[in-house]
Amino acid sequence: MRYALFLGCNIPARLPEYETSARFLLKELGVDFKEIEGFGCCGYPFRVIDLTTSLVLSAKNLALAERENRHILSLCQCCYGTLKKAKKMLDEDLSLRNQINEFLKANGLNYRGTVEVKHLLHVLYKDLGPEMIREKVSNPLSEIKVATHYGCHSLRPSSIVELDDPSDPRLLEELINITGAQSLLVNKRLECCGAPLLGTNDEVALNFTREKIADALKNEAEYLCVACPYCKLQLENFQEKLFGKKVLSTILITDLINMAFGLQKAH
Repeated sequence: MRYALFLGCNIPARLPEYETSARFLLKELGVDFKEIEGFGCCGYPFRVIDLTTSLVLSAKNLALAERENRHILSLCQCCYGTLKKAKKMLDEDLSLRNQINEFLKANGLNYRGTVEVKHLLHVLYKDLGPEMIREKVSNPLSEIKVATHYGCHSLRPSSIVELDDPSDPRLLEELINITGAQSLLVNKRLECCGAPLLGTNDEVALNFTREKIADALKNEAEYLCVACPYCKLQLENFQEKLFGKKVLSTILITDLINMAFGLQKAH
């Protein structure tokens, strides 16, 4: 399968190491991917301000991937959820699709509905499969205890994203276990990191963050594994404010697998 690597806005601006790590991993696994010129914002920031604008931005990216005959591979869960929702809306409502395509004409684009939208976790676990990853492990991380954080848009709404069981997912834990590390089924693993509430209700946002980190520490986690830039930044950057110091390392799933592949020095 051929993929179009979708970075969104946040990764290039605030977490470029996620892109670097993902590129190392995808190349090691022999994945056919490229970044498409013209990719832009997924539309997520506009979703509650102007739905049409959000859909036009999403549809532009979908149409660009279609033109290259590639499926979108998103590293960001917010982008993933936004693009998946836009695709569902446009695929199910031909009138809406025609309306949005009128906006795309200015760029010589037309959304047809042939592209698929996949998050990195889907590609790793479902497209490539656990065995392919297991075969590459040369440096088992047997001494590491890792708590998991799924992130909201990887699981909800389940009728749209369809990544794993929204009430009892195990995909991320299984990927961690393949590396040799011990995944921990912590109580707060499905809770929001708090990032979407920043600027609206900081107190509630930081309570989510505090409770999630405290839950991981209670279970003696050494790392908190994430697969979304927003979640990574939220859970990493507010620790000093909440606890007076950094108390727990967050780690991207790409970094964890790269370490198990013996690629950490290259990264």
